[in-house]
Amino acid sequence: MKILSVNLAQVGRLQVEQHGTLHRITSAINKMPVSGMVEVGRLGLAGDEQADLSVHGGLDKAVYAYPVEHYAFWEQQRAVALKRSAPLPPGSMGENLTLEGLLEEDLWVGDRLTIGSSVFMVTEPRRPCFKFAAKMGFSHAVKMMVQSGFTGFYLRVVQTGALQSGDTVHLAPGPRVATLAQINRQRYQGRQRDLF
Repeated sequence: MKILSVNLAQVGRLQVEQHGTLHRITSAINKMPVSGMVEVGRLGLAGDEQADLSVHGGLDKAVYAYPVEHYAFWEQQRAVALKRSAPLPPGSMGENLTLEGLLEEDLWVGDRLTIGSSVFMVTEPRRPCFKFAAKMGFSHAVKMMVQSGFTGFYLRVVQTGALQSGDTVHLAPGPRVATLAQINRQRYQGRQRDLF
C-alpha cells in the first residue's frame, strides 16, 4: 500500500453544462500531481484548496483519497460516453492522494493510516456531486460512481506532518463497525435506476 501521487489545486473555474447552457462555477476539483514533500495540516495539504466548504474540507474531510485500481473503470466509461479513449492522470477524480492497495471494501470508518510522518483517520466515503460529472465529461458519471461504489474516501488528520509520492501506507485497524463499501451500499441502495 502506497501513495502513487500527491495532487493539489487552487480554487479556479469549471465549466458546467446545464440544459444546454454553459456556466462557469468555482471549483478546486482539477487536482494536479506535485513532486517533493508536502506539509499536512489539520485542514489538509499545504497548497490545496476547496471551493465549497459546506461539502468539502473541514476536519472530517481534510484529505480525499482515491484508489488507482478504479482508474481503468473510469477510462473505459469515458471511452464509451465520449467516443474517445485517453488515460486519466492522477488527480482526475479530484483526489489529494492517489493510493495503491486500499479499496473501499478493505477500509472501515475509524481505521488509521500512517503516511510519511502524518497520521489520518478514515471518516467516510465520498458523496459525488455535479462537479464530478463536469470533470468526467458526461452527465451520468455521478450515478456511475454511486452505483459502482468506487467513491474513494475522506480522511481526518490525526497527526500533522509531511508526506510525498512513493510513501508507504501503514494501516492500523479502528473499531471495525462499518466498511466504506457497506456505507456506500446503505446510502444508495434502491435510490436510483441502475446503470449496470
